Amino acid sequence: MPAIHGYTDRISVAPGQRILFMVSADGVDRYRADIVRMVCGDTNPEGPGLKTVEVGADVNGEYQGRLQTTRPGSHIEISDPNDKLNPGSSLTIHAFVMPTLPGRGAQAIVARWSESQGAGYGLVIDEGGRLALWLGDGRGKCVRVNSDAALASGLWYSVAASYDRASGRVSLRQQPLVNAVNSTLGPASPIEPTTIATQNVGDIDTRAKVPLIIAGCAGDGASAGGSAVKAHFNGKIEAPRVYARALTVEEMAELAHDREPDRRGLIALWNFSEGIGPHGIPTDRVVEIAGSGLHGECVNMPARAMTGHNWTGREENFTHAPAQYGAIHFHDDDLADANWEPDFEWVVPAGTRSDVYAARLRGGGVERYIPFFVRPPRGTATARAAFLAPTNTYMAYANFKYAFEGAVMEAIMGTTPVVSEDDIYLERHPDFGLAMYELHSDFSGVCYSSRLRPIVNMAPNYRGIGDLWGLPADMHLIDWLNQKKFNYDVFTDEDLHAEGFELLRNYKVIITGTHPEYYSGGMLDAIETYLAHGGRVMYLGGNGFYWVTTFHPQKPWLIELRRGENGSRAWQARPGEYYHSTTGERGGLWRNRARPPQKIVGVGFTAEGFDVSSYYRRMPDSFDPRARFIFEGVGDDELIGNFGLIMGGAAGSELDRYDLSLGTPPNALLLASSENHSDNYPHVVEEIMFMYPGQGGTQDPGVRADMVYFTTRNGGGVFTSGSIAWCGSLSHNNYENNVSRITANVLARFMDDEPLK
Repeated sequence: MPAIHGYTDRISVAPGQRILFMVSADGVDRYRADIVRMVCGDTNPEGPGLKTVEVGADVNGEYQGRLQTTRPGSHIEISDPNDKLNPGSSLTIHAFVMPTLPGRGAQAIVARWSESQGAGYGLVIDEGGRLALWLGDGRGKCVRVNSDAALASGLWYSVAASYDRASGRVSLRQQPLVNAVNSTLGPASPIEPTTIATQNVGDIDTRAKVPLIIAGCAGDGASAGGSAVKAHFNGKIEAPRVYARALTVEEMAELAHDREPDRRGLIALWNFSEGIGPHGIPTDRVVEIAGSGLHGECVNMPARAMTGHNWTGREENFTHAPAQYGAIHFHDDDLADANWEPDFEWVVPAGTRSDVYAARLRGGGVERYIPFFVRPPRGTATARAAFLAPTNTYMAYANFKYAFEGAVMEAIMGTTPVVSEDDIYLERHPDFGLAMYELHSDFSGVCYSSRLRPIVNMAPNYRGIGDLWGLPADMHLIDWLNQKKFNYDVFTDEDLHAEGFELLRNYKVIITGTHPEYYSGGMLDAIETYLAHGGRVMYLGGNGFYWVTTFHPQKPWLIELRRGENGSRAWQARPGEYYHSTTGERGGLWRNRARPPQKIVGVGFTAEGFDVSSYYRRMPDSFDPRARFIFEGVGDDELIGNFGLIMGGAAGSELDRYDLSLGTPPNALLLASSENHSDNYPHVVEEIMFMYPGQGGTQDPGVRADMVYFTTRNGGGVFTSGSIAWCGSLSHNNYENNVSRITANVLARFMDDEPLK
């Protein structure tokens, strides 16, 4: 089917700045692009409908369609301008490896190999999962020598191959290096012993005009400095090295025991632990330590700060024991940058309203929205209120193919997934990259996400397998703000992380999105400082301020996550790999680092469910004089939010609870609580010490959404809805309902200069 997809180089842009649009049109010869301001994206016929306002941008018009390809797969490219790695004589390649998908096609460990030319050399795992050395002269002589024993998944090995051109002899050696903690199996398991293979192949000139690649090899059309890579390796590689001589089998055995037998002929040795400092590994650079200067560059963000073959299990912080974290985990489906070329650009005119925008692309019967956010110029504000777009959450869920995880998702959601055309397209295009809720092809968790790629489910009008999620759900709030004529600015998580409290201090009130789940430490600091200085926050969502999230210090478009031992998690990091490579800090839940969300906004994650949303019932605190302004126009016995576009109510999807033991301020008022949730709403796993019956919504009192209000120092305050579904009820009855009224009452009061009491 025809398709149009795209992305921008920025997620947030200010007037006077330029934003680039990268577009791929598959089966569409020409398309029209228009810049539009997004008001609402919900296509539900029971809701407000899709609302846009066209912007008279100078870039609006017709464009030639073209197909742009994406090349996933992580690897290391080595710059070798003087051809030092092309000796054309004897050679040896050695590395420590832990393959995770042996037998799934040929996978290169270290290769200067051109398949199309049949030239070069490569240490690979062949189609049968066996260690092999490929040699070719580019003139028809091409040999492949393999070991007799297949490598096992999840085990560390020392692997080496040598070629003595004078004698024509190839030698292979593979030795398992299993200790009590470093591999899937332990030393007591029966493991294939050391294997040695030899073969005479004659005289071969192995020089090739392609780059040397670690964890892959040059693809068709590649040349020195090229980027086409194939035969991606899945698993860990550590300390690869290349010699311009043939090591003996005995010398290979010395390398297996971390002893350098003789540095004669050593061209390059890459130590992946070089560069580890107290703040992690803030670069993609790979350091060569033998003196040749043949440093490398990681492509597509393979996972660093990973345990190596010599990890003892005694130290879990890689910055404390760099020598035990010399491994990099590569995947054939990693993607950090789609690297598409721009098709058009827009310089945002001065005076452009801060809001949610999109490039609307139409052609071949296809309509696609590529979102971005226009913020005020740095250091300025054009309104008293600001919407903080939770773009980290959008990135964490980017291209999540949950519609095709039926066995799990049907149980979690309590309903049968309804698959859309976009879901089918994503399933057919894994090259668009994975969500942080998915597993790589080797079943390890996805710990990085980038916005420099098409993100299909970040479209303002995307509708997933259940009700709205992420940006489409947040558009309910944007629509309501427009309908009620509240002025607001917009900025993103990325802006907040970069600018901190200075970004917030210009506003009377900050309004969150429906699901601000992924926060960096700097973002938490900024919110807490803002509140301590008298700021006001309206937290209109659920499951917020939950996972420790970090930004790459040199690439703000890329975030990192390591899912820890508890929390509602789609995967769990391997032992010893809970610390973030990009910053060196402990991953997992913020509550496990003594920063539960209750300390900041009064409530924290308690349950989730996706069958039916419920309503709130007023609690005694709602009649406190301090809360009178919140409930003006709301009856004493009125059920709150027993209606809405998100599963029929305002209390649903993911719920947050008041809890003094976790840091809810003692002056907080518990205004209302939800009730009548089904057993599809189980209590969150991080709060369950023992498994026992009765932890669902029909029996567990902790399964509820709490509406909370409290004041802070210097006249500030916080209002929380405690539910992702809250904003889905704002438009009910033509925006005249108690959810809308409460939200308007709070926002109007929070925008006022009078201190809160």
